[in-house]
Amino acid sequence: MEKCCVPARVVRSAGAWARAASPTLATFASRQRHTMGTRDAPSGSPGLGTSGCLPSAASLKRSKSVHARLRLPGRQWKGTSLAAASKAARGSGGKPHRDVLEELRLRGLIQDITHENDLANALSIESRSDGSPSLRPPVSVYCGFDPTADSLHLGNLLGIVVLSWFSRSGHAVVGLLGGATGLVGDPSGKRSERPMLSQEEIARNTQAIGNQLKRLIPRHVSRDASPSSSSSSFASGEVAIVNNLDWFGAMPLLTFLREVGKAARVGTMLAKDSVKSRMTAEQQQGEGEEDPPASASASSGSGSGISFTEFSYQLLQGYDFLHLYRTRGCRLQVGGSDQWGNITAGTDLIRKMAPAGTAEGSDAAAAGGLAFGLTFPLLVGSDGRKFGKSEGGAVWLDAGKTSPFQMYQHLLRTEDRDVVKFLKMMTFLDLERIAEVEAAMDPAHPEHGGPNAAQKLLAEEVTRFVHGEDGLAEAREVTRGLFDAHKGKNANKPPTVQVLEELMQSGSAPSAQLDQKDVLGCTVVDVLTRVGLQPSKSAARRMIKGGGIRVNNQLVKDDGQLLEPSQVIGQRFVLLAAGKKNKVVLEVLSL
Repeated sequence: MEKCCVPARVVRSAGAWARAASPTLATFASRQRHTMGTRDAPSGSPGLGTSGCLPSAASLKRSKSVHARLRLPGRQWKGTSLAAASKAARGSGGKPHRDVLEELRLRGLIQDITHENDLANALSIESRSDGSPSLRPPVSVYCGFDPTADSLHLGNLLGIVVLSWFSRSGHAVVGLLGGATGLVGDPSGKRSERPMLSQEEIARNTQAIGNQLKRLIPRHVSRDASPSSSSSSFASGEVAIVNNLDWFGAMPLLTFLREVGKAARVGTMLAKDSVKSRMTAEQQQGEGEEDPPASASASSGSGSGISFTEFSYQLLQGYDFLHLYRTRGCRLQVGGSDQWGNITAGTDLIRKMAPAGTAEGSDAAAAGGLAFGLTFPLLVGSDGRKFGKSEGGAVWLDAGKTSPFQMYQHLLRTEDRDVVKFLKMMTFLDLERIAEVEAAMDPAHPEHGGPNAAQKLLAEEVTRFVHGEDGLAEAREVTRGLFDAHKGKNANKPPTVQVLEELMQSGSAPSAQLDQKDVLGCTVVDVLTRVGLQPSKSAARRMIKGGGIRVNNQLVKDDGQLLEPSQVIGQRFVLLAAGKKNKVVLEVLSL
């Protein structure tokens, strides 16, 4: 079997073949550049970065094939716009002829790849004599999800999206639950030891995340899941959800050490970024300091350096790849960019152990050929902050932890400079449609839809993907109840209890609590000053005279108006507003 590491001859930047293909494609690729450095590569396998690299003979050959696939009939690719190239890559009926690797690259969903030429060949689409696309034999792909919480979050959505692109292209995909690896903890991207969760917590989290994947991956796989999704030329591939506790749970420690540990080299494991960064931090603490108690380190996650438990994680994840390669023919593992070291640990194990596989897995291993790794960028904004987190913490995919309205609002707050990137990465909207949305963001464009039209599209697409049509409808209803209270048929209608509860939970409007005696039978002027919506009673009276005060979206015309029990919505809330933007949700407490 060919050596499955990351040698320079097979790892290139996206810009290398793009520059050889055409200046236009090179310009686009420069924006989506994916540096293929020596990060976490096995020793003796220097990588090749984008700076000053020249395309090899294999690169030029690859670029010519790309050039050929993206050529308009009777004319050359050179000088053609991205939109025209996208149309050129389509057959009759507007169905895409791009292979999945090209699709992911154009969407900015590729960071690093091992053996890029071979993977591109395995995933490529050929044309039949009638011009219709023909897919090579499908490749089995997997992505792992560790149960560190009882829900996935918005950052994990990229793994689901990437798996879905493979499935929509006819490949088989596997979602791997880390019921075993979650008991150990992945050190990747962490400055200190993770808190050790109990086995009961891991089991509950694994069950919850498994249910999410079973619900989300099939929803993403169908191109009819969203009315705005484009159609596919291929049938969706098989989708499977597995748990690595099923094979690790029954494996004795000595068996693992003899069969798997024997194939791992400590020097290579120490060279991984996830290990080096933690060991460097420990050395920087200085010598002579007393180590914290092991129990304190394990429970609080505050210990420095790296424990043997977390050090062994890369070997466990590497064995996952080997096991799935043998039993399910998985040839490709995908993951976030922080997983590069763990993924290459798997390709290295397969290179060393697959030829001597067990009788059960030897056929799959022999038929599988080369194993590959692919990482996608982490979901971060232009400011470097993780987009999957809000000021209140993670944006969860579980509606019980982050409501559809809260997710919708988080997405609506996307910066203009990030929204197009996120539309490409997080949705299945056609690239031509996204290019049109980007052009329409210019206020001078004839189809300009307002300052947040692109953000609204992003919020609708992602909320629909995660929570379905019902969740999107709920988010829209609450949004209308909050922001469109004075428009059209909603004018002067009191908000629902659901809207007010969402406002309280999401923090989208300030809230206050008062006892019944301080609300019922009191003047609106008094209540406005008690909750701090007006600085003084005289200011409140002036606002009322100017038509600026509303209670439950109804205009207050008399500064002597009293608040009645009938105005307490659901016997809990009153919505007070001073002007269009200053609102307070008042919760009335019973005595």
